[in-house]
Amino acid sequence: MPPLVHQAEQHRSTVPGIEAMTLVSNHHFPRHAHDQFGFGMIDFGVQRSWSGVGPIEASAGDVIFCNPGEMHDGRPAEAKLRGWRIIYFDPAVIRRFVEEETTGELEIVRPVLRDPLLAQHFARLFAALTDSQLDVLGREETLIRAIACILQRNGSCRPRCNNVRSPSVTEVLKRLDTESDHPVTIAELAAFAGLSRFQLLRAFKRETGTTPHAYLVQKRVCIARQLLAAGEMPAQAAIAAGFSDQSHMTRAFLRYVGVTPGRYRAAVV
Repeated sequence: MPPLVHQAEQHRSTVPGIEAMTLVSNHHFPRHAHDQFGFGMIDFGVQRSWSGVGPIEASAGDVIFCNPGEMHDGRPAEAKLRGWRIIYFDPAVIRRFVEEETTGELEIVRPVLRDPLLAQHFARLFAALTDSQLDVLGREETLIRAIACILQRNGSCRPRCNNVRSPSVTEVLKRLDTESDHPVTIAELAAFAGLSRFQLLRAFKRETGTTPHAYLVQKRVCIARQLLAAGEMPAQAAIAAGFSDQSHMTRAFLRYVGVTPGRYRAAVV
């Protein structure tokens, strides 16, 4: 078994609402979702993932994408290192640009694409976001051109057709979303949904792609990320997000985001 290698850099982005990361890792990211759009590129190695369209594989030169709330995981081929860079956009940032051209919400169509033009736009945008010397006009132009290219070559602005979820799972999701800072048990969720514990676990996994506990941890990580970006200190963010303590939050943050809360905060505040 090769040793675990995980090097992640959270860059200080020059545009509010946009984050940039560089990773070199053989870490296996569990199934999770982001509350942002993701636009990245594999620099070397091979990444395999489970996605809503089935198993996918991305290799050096491929561009990779994810929609907000879209469940996926990520693992290296044969436990070998892979390296990638990725940009995360808050949906509001995308919406401001897209609404000038069309109606509806942007949805990324394919999670992996071999497209040299998109790869060029990614490289230019990543450089622009991490270059504090570039003037505002040049940065905005690069950003708009990249978003336009994504929309043209791998996007749709039709209203997204979400999978129809059962009322019981919908209610459990609502409970986890609105009271994520409160402890809860499977028995309580099952009673809330009117299902047995086994029925709840099966239905939840089938309809969301993950378990109630994993979903709750991801929700807390998303809340903690927002609090840290707003300037909250890690210890306070951990309690406010529902973690038992800061070390618990740090472990979850590393697992799902790839960097520690302290390094994340230092890059975005």
